[in-house]
Amino acid sequence: MHLPQIQSFLDSPNPQLRMRAITKLRNHDPSVVVPLLKQRMHDGKFLVRSFVAMGLGHKRNHEAFEALLHILDNETDHNVVAEAANSLSKFGPEAIPHLVDLFEQNTHWLVRQSIFGALEDLDDPGILLQLCLSGFNGEDMTVQMASLANLRRLKDTPKLPEALDIALKAANDNNGLIRASAARTLRHFGGPEAKTALTEIQQDSDYRVVRAVLEGLL
Repeated sequence: MHLPQIQSFLDSPNPQLRMRAITKLRNHDPSVVVPLLKQRMHDGKFLVRSFVAMGLGHKRNHEAFEALLHILDNETDHNVVAEAANSLSKFGPEAIPHLVDLFEQNTHWLVRQSIFGALEDLDDPGILLQLCLSGFNGEDMTVQMASLANLRRLKDTPKLPEALDIALKAANDNNGLIRASAARTLRHFGGPEAKTALTEIQQDSDYRVVRAVLEGLL
């Protein structure tokens, strides 16, 4: 699709055409695409704004980076924020401080889950521990369980003792699902402290916790 037609579709009152136009921009140069995407950054439809955020991650230049930061600062829909965070991660190390700040400031489970996913290849145990601790200390169970799962990435790092402390605390949580997730993390860690805790929670009153412990014995 040629640029004049793409521009026409971007200006259309039909959101389906606007989204189609955004997908057609993938074959054009970032210097052309990013200004066009920015035209729809405040579109009335969150799906269109999500498409914009996604597109900015595929057309990476300084202008796209700044546009994504603008989205993170001003967007109110968590779906769009999550998509923007994922796109920002594609810019590499320069994006990490912004993603960490977003994680601390935005407690919505979708946004935090997207940041965990976006930083899957992060090789910084300190930052990962910070995010896991913040997520675990939050109030959303989905994020707490994701935090416990991500702690497993710290097994062979200097941050293992601190990660182990969080998992041991979680093993005594009031919620059975949290205790079960803690059991899986402790199994992954191994070591005397983890094994002692697993022996104790194998007698847990919640079958989900017992099953999580026994999974490692099968």
